[in-house]
Amino acid sequence: MSFFAIVFALLFEQARPLAASNPIHAGLRNWARFASRNVDAGKTKHAWLAWAIAVLLPAALVTAVYWALVWSLGWLAATLWNVAILYATLGFRQFSHHFTAIRDALDADNASGEAQARELLAQWQQVDASELPRSEILRHVIEYSVLAAHRHVFGVLAWFSLLSVLGLGPAGAVLYRMSEFVSRYWKFRRASLVQAHYQPTSQALQDAAAQAWHSIDWLPARVTALGFAVVGSFEDAIDGWRNHAQRFPNDNDGVILAATSGAVNVRLGGEALKPSFAPNTSQSFQSGTTPEDLVDSASTPGREPELAHLRSVVGLVWRSVVLWVGLLALLSLARLLG
Repeated sequence: MSFFAIVFALLFEQARPLAASNPIHAGLRNWARFASRNVDAGKTKHAWLAWAIAVLLPAALVTAVYWALVWSLGWLAATLWNVAILYATLGFRQFSHHFTAIRDALDADNASGEAQARELLAQWQQVDASELPRSEILRHVIEYSVLAAHRHVFGVLAWFSLLSVLGLGPAGAVLYRMSEFVSRYWKFRRASLVQAHYQPTSQALQDAAAQAWHSIDWLPARVTALGFAVVGSFEDAIDGWRNHAQRFPNDNDGVILAATSGAVNVRLGGEALKPSFAPNTSQSFQSGTTPEDLVDSASTPGREPELAHLRSVVGLVWRSVVLWVGLLALLSLARLLG
């Protein structure tokens, strides 16, 4: 049933993606704000309690609904619930429009196209991209897009598949996306002009959320890197993983970017973009990659980024999706036959 839920969720998300402003994501932002405002007292134990309320409680609630549907209406209703939760947490269309717009601007191959690409990149990541040359625009687009694909698709798939096998329904998808969101949201809430009139989050809460997110993303990051290696240049991807992942400040992101670099033979890493203004925390499930995650890292070997690399990365990501969906299909078939 998990296989069918994933397939239908991906199809629905491609046909009718959620708008950037929607009641589901607005409700989750309010929930995270409620947890921090009412529980965060600056102590470590309060920080972990706030994190549990913000992340674990929604995951538990969707599991309870899942089993209530199984017992009352049957597996079909429970599968539809899985599709609904995955539709809200999984999908390319939550970030791919940024990638497509920048790629189209660069495809014009003129000064105005590059200027538009810089502006679009700045709007997407809330950074200063005014001085970037073409190759650096391409590099940053590749890095941000690969990490966004991981956090919106492959990471969600990994945790959803793992916990659904344990009978927890769509809890894994909610756990993964909420953990990523609160880590980012609470980190930037203090600096955000939009949220300035609210009580700032404590350092203890930010540290707890970051620690939890790093642990939760550890396995999915390596699953994503392995998928890129299998569908790309395997030896180069594994070599990049082993020898160049440590060049990035964030261990999990470093594994993914180093494997991507080897898989498509492109240079990644280097000086990151600096924030140009307060990050936009009003959209809960947007980018998820911050300039600080990639700052001042040594670059990997590979060719200078070119427009053709964008097409290579798109192919890499879609082949990985086919790979993991195919594996899930085989596992589902094995369970049915077994």
